[in-house]
Amino acid sequence: MTTIKEIASMAGVSQSTVSRMMNQSGYVSEEARKRILHVIKETEYIPSTQAKAMRTKKSNVIGVILPRISTQTPSQYVSGIDRVLSKRGFQILLVNTNLQREKEIEYLKLMKSRQVDGIILIATNDSDELIKEIRNVKLPFVAVGQSLDGFSCVVQDDFRAAEELMTYLINKGHVKIGYIGVDERDRSVGYLRKAAYRHVAEKHKLELERSWMQIGDFSTMSGYKAMGKMLTQSIEAPTAVFVATEHMAIGAMKYLKEHNYRIPEDIAIVGVGHSELGEYVEPSLTTISYPNEDAGVQAGKLLLNQIKNINTVPEKIVMNYTLLERDSV
Repeated sequence: MTTIKEIASMAGVSQSTVSRMMNQSGYVSEEARKRILHVIKETEYIPSTQAKAMRTKKSNVIGVILPRISTQTPSQYVSGIDRVLSKRGFQILLVNTNLQREKEIEYLKLMKSRQVDGIILIATNDSDELIKEIRNVKLPFVAVGQSLDGFSCVVQDDFRAAEELMTYLINKGHVKIGYIGVDERDRSVGYLRKAAYRHVAEKHKLELERSWMQIGDFSTMSGYKAMGKMLTQSIEAPTAVFVATEHMAIGAMKYLKEHNYRIPEDIAIVGVGHSELGEYVEPSLTTISYPNEDAGVQAGKLLLNQIKNINTVPEKIVMNYTLLERDSV
């Protein structure tokens, strides 16, 4: 098998130059780069890590598919996942779907082609198409955030948490409660949180205006716009608004402040998904806090068990939550 030393000799460059080019860790002239690439092509050179993976059929790489890399929740999941896997000598390959469902399937195929040892998907839906592709990949697999039939998963207790948050608002004297959520194809955030909102409202015989229920897309701006639609389309404004995510809740709060509504005196706001941002806005946001890093730890452990063939039976772990009472109610 060709070595880096031989590649360097045939290309007429130093070993360090070959190393810098392969690792993209420093300057290499265009002329030297072309000579090295020519030799690599002629000799069909395979880097040692790839060669080892081909021999052992193990790459020591785990693929993690994220819905949006720029938000805090996925980074907390990844922190927990890495805490478990790095101790076992695994590296993480991250890809970002930017909330595009078709990219979840695209990246599942990519992970298989990269010969990863397992996949953790922070999922945004539970479609039949997605489940079919996971089965086709035939790799150790764990879903986070969504319950997928036939696969191990780690989920938050979304229905019960939203139910408690709604009950909290009612116990504070609110009977006119609006809702800002996301697409119900996202079963956990979109469907279950809204289902809990409606369930508690019906249980307490609350009247809900159609205009009080608005849909956003997870972004702060969508929460701002949804709050605007709710108030401009309503005959009577609600006295509280349940928002399915904290970022959208902060957007809704911005709209209220800009239009001279007092929080919580005129309209109370609650969100789901604790972050530092919700703690430092004024007034601080009453919210549900999920143990996202611990969920990542559990996902990493489930995947390791599959890789080691300790447990091949799908397992579902439901995490707990904490209601954080702050100043927005």
